[in-house]
Amino acid sequence: MNGQPHVTLEDVARSAGVSLATASRVLNGTTNVRPDLRDRVVSAAADLAYTPNAHAQALAGASHRTVGVICHDVSDPYFASIARGVMRVAGENGLLVMLASTFRDPGKEIAYVSMFRAQRASAILLIGSGFEDRAWEQAMAAELDPYRKGGGQVAVVSRHRSLKVDTVQPENREGAAELAKALLAMGHRSFAVLSGPRALTTVVDRLGGFREALAEAGIELAEEDIFEAAFTRDGGYAAANAMLASGRKPTCVFAVTDVMAIGALTALREAGVSVPGDVSLAGFDDIPVVRDLTPPLTTVALPLEELGAQAMELAANGTKSRSRVKRLGGEVVLRASTARPR
Repeated sequence: MNGQPHVTLEDVARSAGVSLATASRVLNGTTNVRPDLRDRVVSAAADLAYTPNAHAQALAGASHRTVGVICHDVSDPYFASIARGVMRVAGENGLLVMLASTFRDPGKEIAYVSMFRAQRASAILLIGSGFEDRAWEQAMAAELDPYRKGGGQVAVVSRHRSLKVDTVQPENREGAAELAKALLAMGHRSFAVLSGPRALTTVVDRLGGFREALAEAGIELAEEDIFEAAFTRDGGYAAANAMLASGRKPTCVFAVTDVMAIGALTALREAGVSVPGDVSLAGFDDIPVVRDLTPPLTTVALPLEELGAQAMELAANGTKSRSRVKRLGGEVVLRASTARPR
């Protein structure tokens, strides 16, 4: 080792003045890149002596039983519960887990995949929603395809199959539809949705399933009934305040994730709005804390730890055949945050 810092894909992209996705496509041989951008990336990589496998070369011949796990935010209880399942199965297989948080930055996700490739991780897991972005899909495929061809295993949780890798898919659309039907059965006919960014596949599925079930009952969920914010507790707080400021008075509010519902509950309480006296509130995921809220939260319970365990099982027992898909359903759990409307 010469003591020089390892040059990353981010360094190359910054030097070339291009996005991480463009740098990734160029360095992985993808052809659909403008010639001038390609030249800039190649030149920057040469100047910086960038080598994706620099670490692997330095440790040539060693056997690395490591798994790179990339999630949006490890502090989010949703991801923490899934990671628990990953860790359990990894431990059973003698694998060391390296964990990275992207904070929902698609560029960081691609950069972390590149780093784990350089570290010669034996498997890479992507946990959490994918992005409704064709450029991101192409850049991610440009990283994962050569990694898989070289023997690396890849599994994803809660994404569509655009990446053509092993997938564990919670039934987000179906679960949201069942929740809508349960709320309709309680007598609700006026709804608002606190939504995360619709660039995330999970949001698209949950919002779509909820909306379609309402439409089947003859109830339209208008765009004005949807309040979009960050896919976080603070996002739920902001979305609920936006709903209150709009003057809309639904009898039931659906937050597309429990952490958003937690923020919404605080906003409603601060505004003097009683849950469920004035408005019912429901979430999605059944993260452990929602049972201890006042009132406890109605939600769609997903087997979060099992999602992680199944993904790790797929990665640990990889196959060269076509990609595999495992689907895990959720269950509507009615708790005290929802009641019949007045």
